[in-house]
Amino acid sequence: MQNHERRSRLLDMIRIRGFAAIDELVRELGVSESTVRRDLDALEEHGSARRTHGGVLYSGGIPRLPEFDERQPTNWAAKRAIAARAAAVIHDGETVLLDGGTTTYEVARLLVGRSLQIVTNSLPVANLFASAARTDVVLLGGYVSPRTGVCLGPYANELLGRLHVTTTVLSAAGITAEGLFNAHLLLAETEQAMLKAAGRVIVVADSSKFGHKSLTFVSALDAIDLFVSDDGLSADWRETIRSADADLVIAETPSIPAAVS
Repeated sequence: MQNHERRSRLLDMIRIRGFAAIDELVRELGVSESTVRRDLDALEEHGSARRTHGGVLYSGGIPRLPEFDERQPTNWAAKRAIAARAAAVIHDGETVLLDGGTTTYEVARLLVGRSLQIVTNSLPVANLFASAARTDVVLLGGYVSPRTGVCLGPYANELLGRLHVTTTVLSAAGITAEGLFNAHLLLAETEQAMLKAAGRVIVVADSSKFGHKSLTFVSALDAIDLFVSDDGLSADWRETIRSADADLVIAETPSIPAAVS
């Protein structure tokens, strides 16, 4: 494969996924890590991609979102495993409401190309589906957070009050026995409206989020139908979730091979 052909394919992969890990690109392209890194340097020079710790973000036509960029690679293997289990319980034909969390973004990546109607308040999530012919996208309006690309506030909440979706997929900044918490007051209000709009609520959160509060309370645990987390979740937390009459799916996190020097 010629350089321009490989780089074109690489850019398509990054554009569709939004974020991709280096080892994932090496495996799927069938080339060395050094080759992928050189290609990414070329794409970054042209402004099409932006390197992050362990991976690369698509940046063509997307403004820099500092908070989203910083959080996206954190616990990435667990997020990918959680996303795969969550996407598996979403069926074609559903209307799916996705918030702007980084784990929710991983779920969205796996839904690209499926026959769904997507509702979201996240510019990065909406961008994933911009060229997906089988997916209808509804982007909620309102104030756009310049750090996360998420639409917040009364306009988003008002529109959510008129909607009913099959499934809402939410992330969380913290989860305690009291319930879900988020770090942004306006975002918490929007997520509460998302809960009311849903026939089924799925929370996707890696095990590091459990046992920690954040700024604003969102909902009690018994408002959630299904939690999807990783295999680092303690036995006590697993029992707490089940005691709240919520279902729990545990995703096995694959080990990450050492980087090739």
